[in-house]
Amino acid sequence: MHPFRQAVEARDEAAIEALLAENVVFTSPVAFKPYPGKAITAAILRGVMRVFEDFTYVREIADPYGRDHALVFTATVGGRRIQGCDFLHFDEDGRIDDFTVMVRPLSAAQALAAAMGAQFDRIAREAGEAAGA
Repeated sequence: MHPFRQAVEARDEAAIEALLAENVVFTSPVAFKPYPGKAITAAILRGVMRVFEDFTYVREIADPYGRDHALVFTATVGGRRIQGCDFLHFDEDGRIDDFTVMVRPLSAAQALAAAMGAQFDRIAREAGEAAGA
């Protein structure tokens, strides 16, 4: 089992953050622009953990000779069942430097957008505090 999967399933926020590169870029399934930086990415992932219910990874897909990994998941958000995939790329130090999430169906993506939108003030505050620390 991949260490990122272990950290997420254990809901270990510190371990998740430790796996992120300082220059990580997070690409959201519901936002147009990517979010650059460890502080905002960690805050977004904490927000996701607050809004997803019944989250579970159901499959891992790895490039055994490269630095790419995909984790397929299911969860519930806003009463909608969501299926998605975390696409991870690792830098030469083994930290995540590119993190892209895709989800389906559209109704669940819309529920996710609404739930994360409600979290965004807190996410921005947490990221600002972390960046200033």
